[in-house]
Amino acid sequence: MESHTVPPEPTVSIDALETFVELLGRVEASPNTDDFYSRLCEATCKLADMDRAVIFRYDGARRRVRAAGAYGIDLELFADAQVTVETVQVARDSLVEDRVIEITGAMVEDVPDEYRPLITATNTLVCTPMAAAGRWLGVILSDRRPDRPPLSDSERYVLWTLGKTAALAAFARQATNKQAQARQLQERMDLAREVHESVIQRLFGIQLVFSSQAELSAAARQRIAAELQAALHDLRRALQRPLARQAPETHTTLLEEIDRLRKEHRDLHLVLTDGSDAVQIPNTLEPLAQSVLAEAVRNAHKHAAPTKVEVSLRTHDDTLTLDVVNDGVRGRARQSGMGLKLAALEALQFGGIVEFGEREPGKWRVRLAVPLDRT
Repeated sequence: MESHTVPPEPTVSIDALETFVELLGRVEASPNTDDFYSRLCEATCKLADMDRAVIFRYDGARRRVRAAGAYGIDLELFADAQVTVETVQVARDSLVEDRVIEITGAMVEDVPDEYRPLITATNTLVCTPMAAAGRWLGVILSDRRPDRPPLSDSERYVLWTLGKTAALAAFARQATNKQAQARQLQERMDLAREVHESVIQRLFGIQLVFSSQAELSAAARQRIAAELQAALHDLRRALQRPLARQAPETHTTLLEEIDRLRKEHRDLHLVLTDGSDAVQIPNTLEPLAQSVLAEAVRNAHKHAAPTKVEVSLRTHDDTLTLDVVNDGVRGRARQSGMGLKLAALEALQFGGIVEFGEREPGKWRVRLAVPLDRT
């Protein structure tokens, strides 16, 4: 196990940094997140003289660590990876100790089974932390062929520096996304203010008139009807704006997520009901459906002890319905957390609803129902 060693004159050339910036600049034409991280892998290989590289990072949209980008190796090899800092000790050591670690054949036990063939007794496999300011983003795994010389102290330092630079680039990208989310929050606050000022106050005035129990003249009734019509018009206009945050793009499908969650949580015995795999989900609804599924499965894993978690999809009267039922409720059902409540707000944006609760003794159901004519 080797840590990075700072050479007597640790420098990263301006040419190297320009190459790094130039590679990242290419992703501006394509907002695809995987392309961004694949460019980071390409920069690592070119600047640190490595042959292949793959980045593992935590993906908030998918709620798991995944292979986010690769260079010189097919990213699909890692599509079903179940990787965390708890299961891959070398990644945790690299992040905790903030150092570059070379992985040898003797350390193969710390690597998941499906990746052990990538390690031989002669090649150099390196784990580089992507961390800055005490925040972990992920790790870069890179290697070079057996006929290449071993890493020098200077190359370790370059890798370590690239890990820092890559982390800063990724954090800057996340900060940009946070600013966009902040603008969305301001829009929601403006929406709430508009609804209050133009709708709620009108309805409050009408409620006062009705609660007075006074006889209403024909003119008063016409005035009330006009106020109600105006309130409905203002409400429709306001609801054309976003009500809540949108679930981020996941670049996967609900059926693929069900398959992944089935492998990740084997103890939950996740099953898909007959005919559900034939239901077509519009692309615009995929992130929302996956968000509801992930929260329902997470709650079942955390708060219940089910013998089965049943997922069903169906369409009826132009409405898409997703049900996730677990039979593991014991005693008094726990109150659901913020995740499903946020998903319910997301569903409102599409004219849908999210319901959750104990529908019969011992069974907890999460249901998403959303009209297809709004997508």
